[in-house]
Amino acid sequence: MDDQPVSPFPLSRPGETVVALGERETLRRIVRRLPRARAELLGPGDDAAVVSTPDARTVLTTDMMVQGPDFRLAWSTAYELGWKAAVSNLADVAAMGAVPTALLVALAAPLETPVAVLEQFADGMRDACAELAPGCGVVGGDLSTSSALTIAVTAIGDLRGREAVLRSGASAGDDLAVAGSLGLAGAGVWLLYRDGSTDSDAEGRREPDARRARAVRHEHPQLVGEQVAPRSPIGLGVVASDAGATAMLDVSDGLVLDASRIADASDVTIELHGDAIDAEAAALVEIDPVVGRRARDFVLTGGEDHSLLATFPAGRAPEGFRVIGTVRQRGAHAVTIGGAPYERAGGWDPYANWDGAAG
Repeated sequence: MDDQPVSPFPLSRPGETVVALGERETLRRIVRRLPRARAELLGPGDDAAVVSTPDARTVLTTDMMVQGPDFRLAWSTAYELGWKAAVSNLADVAAMGAVPTALLVALAAPLETPVAVLEQFADGMRDACAELAPGCGVVGGDLSTSSALTIAVTAIGDLRGREAVLRSGASAGDDLAVAGSLGLAGAGVWLLYRDGSTDSDAEGRREPDARRARAVRHEHPQLVGEQVAPRSPIGLGVVASDAGATAMLDVSDGLVLDASRIADASDVTIELHGDAIDAEAAALVEIDPVVGRRARDFVLTGGEDHSLLATFPAGRAPEGFRVIGTVRQRGAHAVTIGGAPYERAGGWDPYANWDGAAG
């Protein structure tokens, strides 16, 4: 993915925009690149898809990405957008302890969007499914037009006889463990805002700049890479379930914020171990010293890592998970660090963080 260009729009051939080719040809070019699902009985081309559901229970989730508050075209390629759109939904299925089986994808793109952009988007989805959730594929969707590129994905999962892992099952005495990275994606978007944008205008908005973003990507490939194309440990969702996970979710909005969701749903307090958080911050600094003293904040509130955060009976966290906390009886605070309350605001919030620029 590192050799993908920064902006997707220069990749088109002249005249081959969605408005020039029309819906039928555009769809044909996209569909032929998308992965087939093993559970697919009837795929794209009819009024609806048909997929097998051997368990008789279906896990469903949906997520929307809108140009502006959720991504910037100056920072992400079309390929990376496809990858991230898939991963953000696959991770939600995995967090329920299920196996992702199929995706439905709806796209609304400006009329002048090159068809090559949508083809590369499809390639990103295909590769994310193949690498992180083999057997999962795209079984249908929709295509429309909008002034801003808008992506909506629905994911389907199969529990395969397991009980769904909810947020509400944590009990005092459980270990809190995480699989995947913490803080990299948050540090990546911080760098893109800081160094991948123009100087602020009169209203304080910073417009994304593809040239500057290219330099940021070159200097900090791992941090930016985890922001634009996260590598969630999808397969460990089932592993966690089989190991007896009592609660689980994916870290999409920040460690503290997402841990507080488990705490509130389970009516417990989650105590993050101070030494474990320090170790996570040190590991982040080792990956890229640019984060400096901000490393701890990125670990705690960065968001968009799409790691798996789970609670397990003491001593039962499986391989691939590292213990970073303990579940306590409910106290005055949902989350503490080393016994002290953590009350700083933080975590991903598209309404709070969007400055109105589209990029």
